Amino acid sequence: VTDYHLQLVQPPKGIGAREAGSAEEKATATFIFDTLSEIGYRTRKQVFTFGEAEQVSSNIIADSNGGDKPAIILAAHYDSTAAEQGSLGATDNGAGVAAMLAIAENLMQKLPSTYNVRFIAFGAEEVGLQGSRYYVQQLKERHPEQLKNIVAMINFDTIAGGDFVYVHSANTQPYDCADSNSIYNSESWVRDQLLKTSTKLLGAQDQYNIHPANNEFAEGVTGPWSDHAPFACQGIPVAYVESTNFTINGVDGYDGYSQSTHPALWDCFDSATLSACNRDKEEKWGNIWHTKHDKLSELEVLFPGRIQQQLEQNVKVLVEFLLTFQVPSN
Repeated sequence: VTDYHLQLVQPPKGIGAREAGSAEEKATATFIFDTLSEIGYRTRKQVFTFGEAEQVSSNIIADSNGGDKPAIILAAHYDSTAAEQGSLGATDNGAGVAAMLAIAENLMQKLPSTYNVRFIAFGAEEVGLQGSRYYVQQLKERHPEQLKNIVAMINFDTIAGGDFVYVHSANTQPYDCADSNSIYNSESWVRDQLLKTSTKLLGAQDQYNIHPANNEFAEGVTGPWSDHAPFACQGIPVAYVESTNFTINGVDGYDGYSQSTHPALWDCFDSATLSACNRDKEEKWGNIWHTKHDKLSELEVLFPGRIQQQLEQNVKVLVEFLLTFQVPSN
């Protein structure tokens, strides 16, 4: 997993920043396609355009089994953002893609026979979930039977770097993308199975966490800002894994947008209140995503060994989860 991560996010040998529609994003798509194909998966590229300028991006889709077997999706977006701020997208979302590729490699040695594991690398997530929205819309319009055949979707987005790793389910209040409330799915069983698997494999100290209720969301549920949202809106149970810190009182409260208490990520951090010393003057707010800190050269100094450990733990949990996966009986 570390090698995949370096090839994605660490120049000059790795790609680095991968803005949506850029040559670097295209190179990343090629790298992912080639890697999944070499591992042995049935891999295809789904090209789409987005924005008024009709920029081009693509989704990379790899299946473990063909036919009409029930499908479980593990997905991660591969574009990055904030290159002008110095971000190389190491956590957002090079970490998610690297772990997905490592899971695909590990799983190839013992593929499940009763269902299909589908790995999807989504393009252009940072500019409005373009890849995942396109993928779901194409299935809805052209292959509704395939859409109904998806039994679960797991979204890997920023799974390493933050102080803790969390797993969420979709919000109980339907996202705006839902066609109707009757279709929308907010079931938590995928989240709960992942939590149980992480506890079994990682123990109490390193297991996945469920965030407490806050002013906006109930315990353990999340908003529509990543690639899980279009799936929940089409009736598919989802789980979303991310690393951050919901114990911090950030700029908008306890919403998980402050990823760490590390003092280098704050103008001044008050460990007593788990917030800024001066909330009116604070500018950094413990952020890694979309900042100059989102590159391995900085993260390894701030958190020695953390990225590699969290990546390896996520790979371990998902391999076990996918090998033992069961859809709950009604």
